[in-house]
Amino acid sequence: MPVGLGSPARPRATAGPLGVRRGTPGYVSRADGRAEGRVNESRARFRHGAFPRGDGWTRFSVWAPRAEQVELVAGDQAVVALEPAPDGYFEATVEAPVGTRYRYRLDGRGPFADPASRGQPDGVHGPSEVVPTTPAGPDPGWYGVPLAAQVVCEVHVGTFSAAGTFDGVVDHLDDLAGAGYTVVELMPVAAFPGSRNWGYDGAFPFAVQQSYGGRAGLARLCRAAHRRGLAVVLDVVYNHLGPEGSVLEEYGPYLTDRYRTPWGKAVNVDGAGSDEVRRFFVEHALSSLRELGVDGFRLDAVHEITDMTASPFVGELAAAVHAEGRRLGRVVSVVAESPADDPRLVTPPAAGGLGCDGVWNDDFHHALRVSLTGQRDRYFGDYRPLEDLALACTHGFVVAGRWAPSRRRRHGARPTRALGGEHLVVFAQNHDQIGNGGFGRRLADELPLAAQYPVSAAVLCSGYVPLRFMGEEYGETAPFHFFTDHGDPALAETVRTGRRQEIGDHAGTEPPDPQDPATFAACRLDWSLPEKGPHAALLAWQRALLDVRRKEPALGSLEPERTETWADPTVGVLVVVRRADPYLAGRPVVIVALFRDVAAEVRPPPLAGCRLEPLAGHHAPVPGSEALEPEGNGPPLIALGPYGVLVAAVDQ
Repeated sequence: MPVGLGSPARPRATAGPLGVRRGTPGYVSRADGRAEGRVNESRARFRHGAFPRGDGWTRFSVWAPRAEQVELVAGDQAVVALEPAPDGYFEATVEAPVGTRYRYRLDGRGPFADPASRGQPDGVHGPSEVVPTTPAGPDPGWYGVPLAAQVVCEVHVGTFSAAGTFDGVVDHLDDLAGAGYTVVELMPVAAFPGSRNWGYDGAFPFAVQQSYGGRAGLARLCRAAHRRGLAVVLDVVYNHLGPEGSVLEEYGPYLTDRYRTPWGKAVNVDGAGSDEVRRFFVEHALSSLRELGVDGFRLDAVHEITDMTASPFVGELAAAVHAEGRRLGRVVSVVAESPADDPRLVTPPAAGGLGCDGVWNDDFHHALRVSLTGQRDRYFGDYRPLEDLALACTHGFVVAGRWAPSRRRRHGARPTRALGGEHLVVFAQNHDQIGNGGFGRRLADELPLAAQYPVSAAVLCSGYVPLRFMGEEYGETAPFHFFTDHGDPALAETVRTGRRQEIGDHAGTEPPDPQDPATFAACRLDWSLPEKGPHAALLAWQRALLDVRRKEPALGSLEPERTETWADPTVGVLVVVRRADPYLAGRPVVIVALFRDVAAEVRPPPLAGCRLEPLAGHHAPVPGSEALEPEGNGPPLIALGPYGVLVAAVDQ
């Protein structure tokens, strides 16, 4: 029988402690004798965390390989000694209903919160809380959204709505679905210090930020999104831990000083004890799928996960997530963030790759920004205006093994075979590029709002998975600054100094104070803008482009190798001709975009002898206009106003 709070845990001569099953395997043997490893985590019982049984009793399990004794301190200081279990775990099942606050004492030290805490109601410095871990019920008719069908909106929960909560996001799900999005990608929501943070300072990966609504609030958001046909993707941080509130190092070798990240010690995925460290993060991902109903993950900065093993952690994680998706009967996705131009990230494991579904393509962003603004500082100097944007439209990765002046070396690699467009996520803006680019200014604030028309067309009509930062669809002008709410004054000052050094060096003046609540408040979206003239028109433009993308096979099939481009940097025009697979019987579609605030007339050579039927236009022929006829065997004349765009079907 389980051990009740206040009752001493009595050692037994039998193989397992009271109320605890021993030997929950992390590895399962295959029929051919080979070990499948933790790709089968979905078939094993979770070992990290507190798991209420539903009858007032809870199974507690914690990995503390350095400890001789682990004691549970719960409720009104009742203490129960946990029993040692294989692989450095300690376990016990005790009388502790949902809502019980608890900590662990390690060889008399502490007490400390649970490293796998699923609830931190009093913040990262408080005790953990027993919360329900029952699987999220299946949503009828919900099977997920394949990456090829995703149109992603990146959302920061705290600034997305006036409420700054998951329920605040729910209130605007209809707006997101109406704008044509199919995925809500949440910036990290793991428990962080205070109530204001980008999320990358998370201290407890399993615990969901309480000020956002906790795990229950996130589960409600997932259910509400699924009812509207929207998937929910979590941005997760498996490369470092936040500098305030984390207790993981008290328990075991979760971090290593053999490698460093820009944020401190690296996560230990290849040293002594790393099997269980890997399991910790894999279990976090699987529990998010199983218990909360999320539909996939964006893996933050995987290039900062240093892994010298023959079985990289990122590949192990991707395999486990995909296995769990199959078990749940829905599509789940794993998208990596990396500037490395490394095709191995999305190469199948059978071909020696890591098996992620997609990767953020920074090259597309950099080439687009250079084409639009002429910016040349930092890594932007590695890109050629329009020429490299054209290359991104046909090849995905741009640098891909060529010399990068900002790095003073060759960078990246060209894929040995063409990558399908569903493997690359492209964008004109994201949280990093706005918030770390100076003063948090969006393109809609830096440039005339009209510039968003060619930008939208470049992203939404590309042969890749489009991602937009919240509010971009209607031209939100509120900034997105870097903000924090650290309780440690010394840490807060260190962050301020770091921002001055990082941002001030290339912005030339003092950046906003990350700790000032006003810095955070300034970033909230203005939900009145989508109803106002020019912003409403820009929102209608996104809807029109996505409608064309859905209807025209040439835009819906993500095959960059069927794309032809032509650029004229002298006038700032890019022409992209996209063709469908012959079996789809779709007509070619051309996008002609002007990235300058002046009118222009062009006769693109790729359109020689072609008749164009307008499908969407801004400062250009619009649907219902007369078709543009070729002049003899030459191309038609296309007249564009400032920042004009024409999307047209091609009759050859």
